[in-house]
Amino acid sequence: DLIRTVIQTNISELNIEDRDFKISIKQGSGASAPVATVISTPVAQAVVAVEAPVAAPEKVEVAPPAAPKAPQAMPDNLITVKSPMIGTFYRSPSPDKPPFASVGDKVSKGQALCIIEAMKLFNEIECEYNGTVVKVLVDDNSPVEYDQPLFLLQP
Repeated sequence: DLIRTVIQTNISELNIEDRDFKISIKQGSGASAPVATVISTPVAQAVVAVEAPVAAPEKVEVAPPAAPKAPQAMPDNLITVKSPMIGTFYRSPSPDKPPFASVGDKVSKGQALCIIEAMKLFNEIECEYNGTVVKVLVDDNSPVEYDQPLFLLQP
């Protein structure tokens, strides 16, 4: 399931550590499929390499990373709220609820801006600043990477 998730989300690397084990999945530009390494530490270390079956490459159009379209038109003092984790971005607590924050909304420190789902855990991302939302940089229900810009705020 983890390898399938890495393939579907185009994550380059995933590391999971617990007291009893460590899992590392890496997908590089030179490799055709992700490689998973599982290291179990309770009794003895064991390393298992697993390669996912290689499917025929499909033509997929990849959009460039989200970035402000006209940085010269934006004021220099904008604050960028970035993703603290890899996961799926949600603007609202549920599909039938309004978004936590929209363009033009005033937000304050500690207020929830969005939710990022990572490994079936829903994490509220709180604002660290007081300000006004100028732009939402990610579409709802989209995968996000660590440190990816999510919002632009005017202090």
